[in-house]
Amino acid sequence: MDVISRLNVKVSGPADAQPMVFAHGFGCDQHMWRLVAPAFEDRFRVILFDFVGAGGSDVSAYDPERYSSLDGYAADVLDLVHALDLHDVVFVGHSVSAMIGALAEVAEPQRFAKLVMVGPSPRYLNEGSYVGGFAAEDIAELLDSLESNYLGWSAAMAPAIIGNPERPVLGEELTESFCRMDPSVARQFARVTFLSDTRDVLPRVTTPTLVLQCSDDLIAPVAVGTFVRDAIPGSQMTVLQATGHCPHLSEPDETIAAMSAFVREAAA
Repeated sequence: MDVISRLNVKVSGPADAQPMVFAHGFGCDQHMWRLVAPAFEDRFRVILFDFVGAGGSDVSAYDPERYSSLDGYAADVLDLVHALDLHDVVFVGHSVSAMIGALAEVAEPQRFAKLVMVGPSPRYLNEGSYVGGFAAEDIAELLDSLESNYLGWSAAMAPAIIGNPERPVLGEELTESFCRMDPSVARQFARVTFLSDTRDVLPRVTTPTLVLQCSDDLIAPVAVGTFVRDAIPGSQMTVLQATGHCPHLSEPDETIAAMSAFVREAAA
C-alpha cells in the first residue's frame, strides 16, 4: 500500500505553496489539528496525516519491529515527504511528534525549512540533574495501568493530560480519541514514547525551530521546553498562556498567532 493511503494523508491549500505538515501526538489523530490547520490554508499547502494505528490509517500496515522506536515513525514522515516530493517543509509536531520531526530533520535536513514543536519532550524520565517530569516508578505505573486496562487508563489520563478541568469537554474529546486508537498499537506506542530518549538528537537539528510551551503542562513542564530550546542551536521558545498539553485544542487562536509570528519572522 502506498504511503498516502497508509497514513490517510489529506492535502489542502494552494498546490504550489510552501508545504506545512502537521503531525499529531500519542493517542490523537489529524482531527486534533482542525482548529489550527485551516488558518494556514491560504498561504501554505497544508498536509495532515495519521500515524499507523491512529485515525483513518491502515492498521494492517502496523509492524511492531518498525515501530519499536521513534525512528520508525520518523521514517513514515520521510516516506510522506518523498511521496509528495516536498521541500522547504514547515513541520508542526505535537508532543512526541515534535521529537519524531527532529529525527526526520536530522536525517534529511535539506527537506525542512522550519520546525514548530508543540509541547515537546525528549525524555519524560527524571535522570540525574535532568528533570523530565516523571520518576521511574511513575512511568512504570503508567505503562502497567495502560497494559491492564487501556480504556480505563484513557478515561483517567486524558483529562489530566489536557488540563483545563473547568472545560471537561476537552478531556472528553481526548478520551474518545484515545479510545479510537487500536489498543495493541497504543500500548506499544506509549511504551516507545514514554521510554524514549532523544536528547542527543537536539544539538544536531539545524532548521530554525520554535518551541511552543504551555504555561502549566503535566506532561511537558516548562523546564523541559527550556531544555529543548537550549539544546537546539538558535531555537526560540514561546510560553503560551494556554495550560495543559494540547494548546491547539484549548487555545487555538493563541497557538495560531505564535506559529504565524514565527513563520513570518523565519521567512523574513
